Amino acid sequence: MAGPRAYLDYNASAPLLAAARTAMIAALDAANPSSVHAEGRAARRLIEHARRDVAALVNATAEHVVFTSGATEAASTLLTPDWQMGRGAIRMSRLYVCEADHPCILSGGRFPAARVTRIGVDADGIVRLDALASALGRHDKADGLPLVAIHAANNETGVIQPIDRIAEIVKPAGGILIVDAVQAAGRIPLDMSVGYADYLILSSHKIGGPKGVGAIIAASDLMMPGPLIAGGGQEKGHRGGTENLAAIAGFGAAAREALIGLKSIDAVGSRRDEIEAIVKTLVPDAEVFGTGATRLANTTFFAIAGIKAETAQIAFDLAGVALSAGSACSSGKVGPSHVLKAMGHSDSLGALRVSIGHATSAEDIELFRTALAGIASRRGGREESCLSAAE
Repeated sequence: MAGPRAYLDYNASAPLLAAARTAMIAALDAANPSSVHAEGRAARRLIEHARRDVAALVNATAEHVVFTSGATEAASTLLTPDWQMGRGAIRMSRLYVCEADHPCILSGGRFPAARVTRIGVDADGIVRLDALASALGRHDKADGLPLVAIHAANNETGVIQPIDRIAEIVKPAGGILIVDAVQAAGRIPLDMSVGYADYLILSSHKIGGPKGVGAIIAASDLMMPGPLIAGGGQEKGHRGGTENLAAIAGFGAAAREALIGLKSIDAVGSRRDEIEAIVKTLVPDAEVFGTGATRLANTTFFAIAGIKAETAQIAFDLAGVALSAGSACSSGKVGPSHVLKAMGHSDSLGALRVSIGHATSAEDIELFRTALAGIASRRGGREESCLSAAE
């Protein structure tokens, strides 16, 4: 019989909440929400109820929520040169992103690579505001407006970006600001009404909802990107295709729970601090990244000298602990994550990410402690490759 396991990988995907599962099951038999009969109208009400709940999580207007298949589709929709305001077209001539952004932002969406400018970060992963201001200052608006996309909180380090200060640079430059709030939602307060962002990107499964659904949330309906998926006019024409009703219902339920959970996020932070104390006790020379900045309460990202992150990840998994490695193992080549590279850690072997939630227990943390103690005791021996460790 398998032993106990601790799931400490919430930033990859949070466990499905009971409320979300219940909402999904209730919606499985619903009709097509575009149908005009009573059954269709009932299905439409489920979507609109979820839309209100998702909007409430970030204090936005429900009518400005567009459901997508996930955050990657939301990013690909927003990151485009072609926008509409009323019946007129608006062109974004260049996209500005952060070196530490998630790959779905770094890819540039529908912008050609030559039209994407990457802005560096400091040693803690905070975007260099002077570099952003300088880049926007050089932007030629005669060719089109600047579009800036940046994460609210980093998925690896948990470092929180100063979005309000970024907005103070972007708005006077005539730019549009897109905020990737995938990791921030439900972990820090978000408020669209204060006007710091023009668009937010959310993902359901990061807050305990189902996979395969996300959202674009706009500050207003005055300007929207050209649709990535055109079709039958669903989502007010911003995203064609029959809505994934069950997933949307689950997303709405998870958003309600996430809003409530914000009230007790400090308890999650205490658990995170306990984990970091264990790391420093068992591995005194371990490096925890991003500690000079404000971080999410649920995330810690650390490296153990002399042990490749992938090897340590496998050892944790065998000991019953699920967490993430910050670097990739491919064809025998081991390299640091792009986030660590952006922060100046070019020689790192990678790092381990522990990300937790409200359901993380004392037993989970004790299992982490036991696993790390075993790994630390074996440190200094022959470092195995990712492949041989897996075998």
